[in-house]
Amino acid sequence: MPTTRAWHLKSRPTGLPTVDNFELKETPLPGLEEGWIRVENEWLSVDPYMRGRMNDVKSYTAPFALGEPMQGGAVGKVVESRSPDFAVGETVVHMLGWREAAAGPAQAFNKVPNLPVDDHQWLGNLGLTGATAYFGLLHVAEAKAGDIVFVSAAAGAVGSAVVQIAKAKGLTVIGSAGGAEKCAWVRELGADAAIDYKAGPVLKQLMVAAPDGIDVYFDNVGGDHLDAAFAAARLNARFPICGMIEDYNKGPSHVFRYMMRIIAARITVKGFLYFDFLARMPDFYRDMGGWIEGGQVRSRETIRDGIENMPEAFLDLFRGANIGKMLVRV
Repeated sequence: MPTTRAWHLKSRPTGLPTVDNFELKETPLPGLEEGWIRVENEWLSVDPYMRGRMNDVKSYTAPFALGEPMQGGAVGKVVESRSPDFAVGETVVHMLGWREAAAGPAQAFNKVPNLPVDDHQWLGNLGLTGATAYFGLLHVAEAKAGDIVFVSAAAGAVGSAVVQIAKAKGLTVIGSAGGAEKCAWVRELGADAAIDYKAGPVLKQLMVAAPDGIDVYFDNVGGDHLDAAFAAARLNARFPICGMIEDYNKGPSHVFRYMMRIIAARITVKGFLYFDFLARMPDFYRDMGGWIEGGQVRSRETIRDGIENMPEAFLDLFRGANIGKMLVRV
């Protein structure tokens, strides 16, 4: 029986995970049944949401099982097929990551659309992160001409896509990032202003960057950023809540001093998931593909080579070691 190397969750972390919570092991690949395919993975994604799946708590998706292979976004090539819908050599995107190879029913895999982009883009601006930015900004927040948009973690995978989509739509954008290098890149992407949260209080800098307030806050962080957005919100502001990475490892601890402004400013705060919009993916591929082809949306990746480096790549997301999308090249 063929095998593959796959990362398993060895123990559930308390606080920030360590490499000791993970174990790389040989695991059997199931034989191909009728309608199944086998894929050799080439690119693997690590994303902040995976931290929540390491906890044994009820959420929007099942937690990782101890002692079982972990899951995540991956792009690879079909190397064996017993499905009429997939041919050997085709590129597919799927959620059987954290491993070198995967096998399963054909419906667990998706062919990538015929667009002239590098394969790793299907995990970035043309994948979960780009789609999260697109749907959160344009459908959840319903951002429109004249809006002032504030986005946290603007140098990350989702945040950098939000900046560029907003500029492609002609909006005013303020991005927050940690450090001079990241802020310079946020401005290079077209942001009208960049806030360095490591250089001083977020609220003070936001009030300078947006003296008339903000209409949309795209939240990737929570904490001080979310509270500052409450303080700066204009009437009928909309807050799509994508993530709250500040609390993923330490748990909720922030006291929101300006939350009462939800009432006075009639702020809409709405959580959402990429999976809520799967039926609209053709619209996303059309628009994002066009922006990429036209040069309005660019990507930047932080790449770690070798499946051995998956846990460190994941932990680097919480250390602020990535600019743009964090990927592992198998």
